[in-house]
Amino acid sequence: MGNLLTLKFWFNLRPDVLTPLAQKIFLVMIIALIFFTIIFGYMKMLKKKGLYSKMWGQLYYFSLINGVIGLLSLFLNHEMVPFLTARFWYLLWLVVLVVWLFCIIKEAMKIPKKRQQLEKEKEFNRYIP
Repeated sequence: MGNLLTLKFWFNLRPDVLTPLAQKIFLVMIIALIFFTIIFGYMKMLKKKGLYSKMWGQLYYFSLINGVIGLLSLFLNHEMVPFLTARFWYLLWLVVLVVWLFCIIKEAMKIPKKRQQLEKEKEFNRYIP
C-alpha cells in the first residue's frame, strides 16, 4: 500500500506488469463494461423516443468507449509497451471516467423536471383549440 503513494510508482515509464490479482480485477471490470454496453445498447434501441433516450445513449457510449480503452490498456500492459503502460494513464483514465459519469448523473437528475414541464404543457394544450 505504501508503494501506491510514491511518485516513482505512478510516473515510472517502464513499470512491471500487473500482478495476477490486479489483472483479474481489471479483466472483470472490462467484462462488466462490455456487459453494460450490451444492456445499454439494447435499452437505447428499445427507447428511441422519450425522456430517458438521451441517458441510455450516454451510458451506452460511456461503457463502450471505456471498455475499449480498458481492453487496449490490458493489451498494452500484456505486451509491456514502455510509455503506454505507465501507471499515470490509469489515474488519468479513472479521473476522466469519474467526471464523465458525474456529467451523466447530472443530466439524469434533470429528467423529473422535464417530466413536470411536459405534464404542464400537456395540461395547457388540452384547453387550447
